Amino acid sequence: MASTRSTPRVVVYHAQGCHLCERALEQLRALRDELGFPLREVDITGDAVLEAEYREWLPVVEIDGRRRFTYHVQPEAFRRAVAQASAQA
Repeated sequence: MASTRSTPRVVVYHAQGCHLCERALEQLRALRDELGFPLREVDITGDAVLEAEYREWLPVVEIDGRRRFTYHVQPEAFRRAVAQASAQA
């Protein structure tokens, strides 16, 4: 039977010198290797528009354009969110 699943788009907004961001990036890179989704890493440092939108929430993880995690990534909840996004496409 053919699968209707697609690969979700995952974006993480982070900044230099942010320890929570460093941890989230490590987790997301490991989860990317495990689950096989593309990961876009956006450094907001020095971008006034991105700084205004994301700085107080860093790191910010979006799946298919929807903000799903701020401050911390919970691996099990992330796996569920990626599976849900894959099934909805």
